[in-house]
Amino acid sequence: MTVLTVAEHRGGRLREVSRATQTAGLELAEATDDPVHTAVVGGDAERFAPRLARDGVDVVHTVAEGEEFTYDIATQALTQLVADIDARVVLAPGSATGLAYAPAVAARLGWPVVTDAVGLDAADGLTVAREADGTVTTFAVDGDRAVVTLRPGEWPSAEATGDAEIWSFAADIDDVAVRSTVTGSETLGDRELTEADVVVAVGRGIGAEANLEVVFDLAEAIDETVAAASPPVKRGWLPPERQVGQSGVTVAPDVYLAIGVSGAAQHLVGMRESDTVVAINRDPTAPIFDVADYGIVADFADVVPAPVAAFDS
Repeated sequence: MTVLTVAEHRGGRLREVSRATQTAGLELAEATDDPVHTAVVGGDAERFAPRLARDGVDVVHTVAEGEEFTYDIATQALTQLVADIDARVVLAPGSATGLAYAPAVAARLGWPVVTDAVGLDAADGLTVAREADGTVTTFAVDGDRAVVTLRPGEWPSAEATGDAEIWSFAADIDDVAVRSTVTGSETLGDRELTEADVVVAVGRGIGAEANLEVVFDLAEAIDETVAAASPPVKRGWLPPERQVGQSGVTVAPDVYLAIGVSGAAQHLVGMRESDTVVAINRDPTAPIFDVADYGIVADFADVVPAPVAAFDS
């Protein structure tokens, strides 16, 4: 049997979560001694395939159906591919895209689906770890087959190039059942949060929506993006797409700059895998300092303008 990982692309770009999903698949396959296959559906699948030929991956399947990802096509194609290669575990990114098709694929296959996994093991049957509010709970999957979505940022990207075979898979798509069509796309943020090397996050400590201007100036100066804890989103200062945390997205950048972020547990869940955390907060008891590598106890307005001016000069 086979472990199948699913790659993800958007706007002609292969997303980094694709190779992180491969890492999870490779680790799982070590315990089961199963081959690892990767599927890429729609878009320029043939162009993406060589970049998915990572060390340890046996086969990359390309499905040339649809110019962009389409939920209905992906569901049909992946269901057929699972049967064709006798996959026993399907691993998908826990993104909005992955969560769109993963439950549907599981339903068609009659398999259980587990979402938001932070750990996998198959040494004694398939078990999946999930985390909430700092507590990790491990679930034993009923049966040896499942569809699992993975929390972004929990696995590193598979980097080493391998010699995976590239196979084209001809899915039998029922056009009548394709009820959704991608007609265009719009970037809601200046850069995809989960792909950013540096995330500049704001919390209620910035005081007012008007104070976002200098934060955006800083993000623009370093060509990175702005995120938010829950309070700025609830107050309408920033859209929900920018929220990091249990109710938002999970990020794992090289640097996470927290400006006026208190560090509630719900927020820390979404950024704890950051390589380096820098916190600016005038409250020296803020929980964000417990996870920060570097901390500045000060009003952000006394700190942020200086680097903005330095970058501008």
